[in-house]
Amino acid sequence: MKHSIHIAIAAFSAALSLTTQLAWAQAVAEPRQDLALLKQTAEQFLLTQAKGLPGEVKVTVGAIDPRLKLPVCPVPEAFLPPSSKAWGKTTVGVRCNVPTNWTIYISAQVRVHGEYIAAAAPLAQGQNIGPGDIATVKGDLTNLPSGVITDASQAIGRTAASTIALGAPLRQDALRNQQAIQQGQAVRVILNGDGFSVSSEARALNNANEGQLTQVRTAAGQVISGIAKLGGIVELAY
Repeated sequence: MKHSIHIAIAAFSAALSLTTQLAWAQAVAEPRQDLALLKQTAEQFLLTQAKGLPGEVKVTVGAIDPRLKLPVCPVPEAFLPPSSKAWGKTTVGVRCNVPTNWTIYISAQVRVHGEYIAAAAPLAQGQNIGPGDIATVKGDLTNLPSGVITDASQAIGRTAASTIALGAPLRQDALRNQQAIQQGQAVRVILNGDGFSVSSEARALNNANEGQLTQVRTAAGQVISGIAKLGGIVELAY
């Protein structure tokens, strides 16, 4: 009886040893994906996506769980999942199509250090903005509200849609173009063509800010549309 038990134990030990050796051989035969390469792929992808942004771009890619075992991919492909973008805190995906299919998602952050326009003094609602009312400030643009203005020319000559505090970044939706035309105002209509320019008098049919499309009625009663300009001018292109 004891002899039979010893034989069974020996057989079990041999089988266990064989299984361990096979598992080890399989692990050696199947190399795993270098996770550092996946981080580099994600970083380079985000830098490419952020190219052209108004400032100095810095990308930080989060850690990948070192316990993750992925088959080797010759050409890993990075992509942005739906609703993600190369701006601020984001997520980037990396996938493999051949020889095996797998996809992972990595957290990342894209910082853009650049210049933006802020109020150099408190601005009242309806106030026309001049060069002395604004200042150029440097900071991380990804921490600012969307639509922040980065070029002074986009603010000068416009009016504040609401009160703006000292130091607050100026946003596109917080400013409006200066009113150029008032309803009922006598305006000069200028028709510009190839090598010629013709002007005539008309009457404005609606209020319009600079750059907006407006309608006027000519002395002959014709209603025409043109672009409102400061100084009571409506421009038409031929």
